[in-house]
Amino acid sequence: MPYTDLDWKAINTIRVLAVDATSAANSGHPGAPMGLAPAAHVVFQKFMTFNPKNPKFLNRDRFVLSNGHGCMLHYALLHLYGYDLSIDDLKHFRQVGSKTPGHPEAHDTPGIEVTTGPLGQGVSNAVGIAIAQAQAGATFNKPGFDLLNSHTYVFVGDGCLQEGVASEAASLAGHLQLGNLIVIYDDNHITIDGDTNVSFTEDVLARFEAYGWHTQWVKDGNEGLDDLEKAIEVAKSVKNKPSIIKLTTIIGYGSLQQGTHGVHGSPLKPDDAKQVKERFGFDPSKFFDVSPEVYGLYKETADRGAAAEAEWNALFEKYKGSFATEASEILRRYEKRLPEGWQNNLPVYSSTDGAVASRKLSETVLAKVINTLPELLGGSADLTGSNLTIWKGAVDFQPPDSKIGDYTGRYIRYGVREHGMGAIMNGISAYGLHIPYAGTFLNFVSYAAGAVRLSALSQHQVIWVATHDSIGLGEDGPTHQPIETVAHLRAIPNLQLWRPADGNECSAAYYVALTSHHTPSVLCLSRQNLPQLENSTIEHAMKGGYVVHEDSEAAVTIVSTGSEVGICVDAIKTLAAEGIKARVASLPCWEVFDSQSQDYKLSVLPDGVPILSVEVYSTLGWEKYSHEQFGLNRFGASGPYKDIYKKFEFTPEGIAKRAKATIDFWKDVKPIRSPLKRAFTQLI
Repeated sequence: MPYTDLDWKAINTIRVLAVDATSAANSGHPGAPMGLAPAAHVVFQKFMTFNPKNPKFLNRDRFVLSNGHGCMLHYALLHLYGYDLSIDDLKHFRQVGSKTPGHPEAHDTPGIEVTTGPLGQGVSNAVGIAIAQAQAGATFNKPGFDLLNSHTYVFVGDGCLQEGVASEAASLAGHLQLGNLIVIYDDNHITIDGDTNVSFTEDVLARFEAYGWHTQWVKDGNEGLDDLEKAIEVAKSVKNKPSIIKLTTIIGYGSLQQGTHGVHGSPLKPDDAKQVKERFGFDPSKFFDVSPEVYGLYKETADRGAAAEAEWNALFEKYKGSFATEASEILRRYEKRLPEGWQNNLPVYSSTDGAVASRKLSETVLAKVINTLPELLGGSADLTGSNLTIWKGAVDFQPPDSKIGDYTGRYIRYGVREHGMGAIMNGISAYGLHIPYAGTFLNFVSYAAGAVRLSALSQHQVIWVATHDSIGLGEDGPTHQPIETVAHLRAIPNLQLWRPADGNECSAAYYVALTSHHTPSVLCLSRQNLPQLENSTIEHAMKGGYVVHEDSEAAVTIVSTGSEVGICVDAIKTLAAEGIKARVASLPCWEVFDSQSQDYKLSVLPDGVPILSVEVYSTLGWEKYSHEQFGLNRFGASGPYKDIYKKFEFTPEGIAKRAKATIDFWKDVKPIRSPLKRAFTQLI
């Protein structure tokens, strides 16, 4: 059907709502919503299937606003289509406690798929959503039951396409031939510094064509609704390539400052806002004004979406009759329920078992649970043989015509793209039917820091298999030794960082990671072999910390993690030879330990004796648990790992020396209180 005056009234309503909301907040970005309103109208009205009454409808089309600063565009759409977002929510844009924060956040606003804001993350998330849909569709669709066939639509700006993470993800998407992914590039030639001619003059479509994408250019994004609709129709018809449509728009269309960076990140001046309303046929004395006709137009589309879901539900009921096992599996995964008894596959170790590298212990866990947990979707950033993240019989997730895998595959070859991998995993998690995990060296998780932070903020259950931790990786030297990385990761709220010291701790790390449906995890794993500890059990380690060696007459408690715990156990033998008794505690996950009761935590790190922490990382943060800290507050060294440990005195003798110094320093302090006793903790 041709576009009518009512369509344009709806488009201009989106523009005016963006003007009013940013003006009310005296903060925000009106330019992108004003320029992209026509494109948003076309995508939502003509192409997307969604149901505002059930934002989590499984087979909905996904929309990602990667240039998240333009979020009033999305909020206006969600309100107009009838999501649980009122006009008062729009009036409270960017205010504390509102459902309309300054950038889209998935757990604040119904209808927001992923948290965006840091540029490039959203489009990379969208690649993950597209991968998850392709994998789920290939797994569950059957002849006559095209059950999971949604598309992902993405709006991106010049800023997103300048970020390296977007390039990493786009390159992989092209390789994987993700025909279910359609990107609309807002080519408005403006970033914060002004015209893009100061820094960004590349041929974007040529780049994406080189990546293996289908490319088109719509030259009039302000008025050319028919041209954009035709371009999207063509994009949907291309099944073996992701698509990007370059849409040339004018930022802040209708403003006196249109086409300039002045309308990018600041509200319009009152006189400008007034003339915008007059230009588009609105009463300048009214604010947040939406006509019943516009609400009616969008309600018709929302009702079609509800009908589409009802039709899908009927199809799913028939599917249950023919494919009961698959239907049950879809529901289980959608409801975030793990299979009954899956944890019985976790390996259990005794102290008499041999020493094993924790990366190898991780491989054993994955091999034991991978067939029990089909939602696991693994991968590695070109380090499969080092991370040990693959399992026997694994099929690669690859385009079917590649002859090296297919879309049912559960192992993704991410290539050397750590940041893209992290953002893609966030998208896979957001789709809702998978638990993604992937490996790299712990040091290179730093490359993915932006995506890791958003995992935690967005409550995505992703698992990083981060091998070759600290100086234990040896000969590769300081460039590969993540001295500071753990302190950074531990500082991120809602992120579980595990550094298992033996097999039971590794199993516990996986158990908690797999049952924490709203929390990402980083597993820091050793290259060198680690002994099995005497008091280690999965149940103990699941608490994030426990006592490895108890002694009621101890003069010092030594607390440690990972590869140093075994050395600490050996250190108490050195101390015992001098008549000094000591306790040893393992603290494999600070965040989980912090969630235990105060009584339990004080049983692990009690009053009465000084506490020495030992870890071959920066000591930053350990003052929370220990009176004295032995760590590595400098870069490492290159050489065989045992020689490096000896150089920095992370040996039984070196630890014993520092334990004696700790005892001597604190001998006149009475009483010695545990560092866990604070005036206040976790008040915010």
